[in-house]
Amino acid sequence: MAVQTLCVDHGAMWPADADALVARQHQIATLSAPPWQPSAGPVLAGACWVCFPRGCTGPGAAGDPAWTAAVLVRDGSLLAAHVSAGAARAPYAAGLLALRVGPLLEEVARGLPEVPDVVLLDGTGRDHPRRAGLALHLGVELGLPTVGVTHRPLLARGEWPRDDRGATSPLRIGAEVVGCWLRTRPGVRPLAVHPGWRVDVRTAVELVLHATETQRTPEPLRLARHEARAARSAADPEP
Repeated sequence: MAVQTLCVDHGAMWPADADALVARQHQIATLSAPPWQPSAGPVLAGACWVCFPRGCTGPGAAGDPAWTAAVLVRDGSLLAAHVSAGAARAPYAAGLLALRVGPLLEEVARGLPEVPDVVLLDGTGRDHPRRAGLALHLGVELGLPTVGVTHRPLLARGEWPRDDRGATSPLRIGAEVVGCWLRTRPGVRPLAVHPGWRVDVRTAVELVLHATETQRTPEPLRLARHEARAARSAADPEP
């Protein structure tokens, strides 16, 4: 059977400034598609991570060196990794993360040798001023289901769940549920889980739980982070 790869769409362009990104986010927030249904077999999970030079603090700047990694993982085993060096396109601003790292994440994901069933990343979905965070945005651009996993919500609020693995509690903006807290291990801080493109809250929780049998962080994201940091160390070995 031929291996399917993600082709680069040279006609698709990430917004180059804040006004254009805001307009694109408003558009993405209105889009809908049939929800993704995982197959009965093991999920081929992808994950993306971007890191910047050690000691980089604050919002950063356009042109900051960046090391980005994407991985393919099935049942906790690393099958493939693709790493790329590039540069941030903008400083960080809340609600505008896609302007800084969106193109870097898309490029590295498209370098994977096989198309994942779903992609995990450090970003929000509907927990966003315009209900179109990076996890949702990247999924739309790749045409793949996505799930965001962060240490804290952006705008949403909600009480922590009980201290049992698998316990959840809703994250809301007003009356709207935009994600959930998920306790992956007792005695540690829960993660904020953000359904992205074509993924609902239940499926996102099941996916993250399956990927966190021994760690707080989902294994695909942990491996992508490791690959990105290793590339940074190879390029800049001095602490």
